[in-house]
Amino acid sequence: MGGSVYKIIEIVGTSDKSWEDAAKTALETAGKSLEDLRVAEVTKQDVTVENGKISQYRVRLNISFKYHMEK
Repeated sequence: MGGSVYKIIEIVGTSDKSWEDAAKTALETAGKSLEDLRVAEVTKQDVTVENGKISQYRVRLNISFKYHMEK
């Protein structure tokens, strides 16, 4: 049987260090329960501001993973 099917979901990662760290945290966490992660696309970046300073970086990601048919 040829071809594959992939599911795409949206996740949000946060970090007090950087957007890159927020993305890494989100993907590492998702990878603990999802198999065959394939692609991650950053769709939005924003920050939380407290007292005029950045307190948290947030990244919204669309991630795809391979869909496995039940046998």
